[in-house]
Amino acid sequence: MGEKREMEKETEKICKRCKKSYTASSNDSSSCRFHPSFFVCRRHDDQKRYYELKPDDPPYAAKFYDCCGAEDPEALGCTTSVHVSYDDG
Repeated sequence: MGEKREMEKETEKICKRCKKSYTASSNDSSSCRFHPSFFVCRRHDDQKRYYELKPDDPPYAAKFYDCCGAEDPEALGCTTSVHVSYDDG
């Protein structure tokens, strides 16, 4: 029984937020770095509304993560937490 638990504990999972693999024993409160919000597009003609980025958005639109303002879609996440598996629901 203990051996089964040990095997389950060390099964690699994929985090649904950062897409990295992890094991339960390596998962702590700062293991996962991610953006908790969407990468959005704000049109200059409407400064108060936010839009999710779409392929046909004009090049003059400001694009950034709504959570932290990072303008690079590949920017390192602004929040850390534990990994969350697709299996966790």
